[in-house]
Amino acid sequence: MSAATPIGPGTRVVLFFTLRLDNGDLIDSTGDRAAEFVFGDGKLLPGFEAVLVGLTKGHKETFHLEPEQGFGLVNPDNIHVLKRSDFARELLLEPGLVVSFMDQQQQGELPGVVRKVFEEAVEVDFNHPLAGKVITFEVEIVSVSQVTQEIARG
Repeated sequence: MSAATPIGPGTRVVLFFTLRLDNGDLIDSTGDRAAEFVFGDGKLLPGFEAVLVGLTKGHKETFHLEPEQGFGLVNPDNIHVLKRSDFARELLLEPGLVVSFMDQQQQGELPGVVRKVFEEAVEVDFNHPLAGKVITFEVEIVSVSQVTQEIARG
């Protein structure tokens, strides 16, 4: 019987996972349907992939990821004060509201969270909503297999 393949570059991984905040609040979970990714394909953040390296089929682990390993630190440069007139008049602006803006560089949508509403201005945070948060990453490895070199990255 051959040794189990460890997770690393050139592997396809099938796993169950759950992401939680430090207080136990559920962020995301695969539920009863496993997720699949090829190591390095960008489906998982690098910090999440890094803690999986070396795990093999059957491993069940819980990792506590600091913001730098997960969704990053809060960047003050991503918090902007915009004119109230930039928003639709009928939009009920209140803290916590997620608003989308057109990203001129990438021609896509850029979500932001309203932090504060003033009479003539609105403070919007464009950081990832999980930036600055410690994440608990629970995983169960279902399978690990080698992929062909054409598919593998890294």
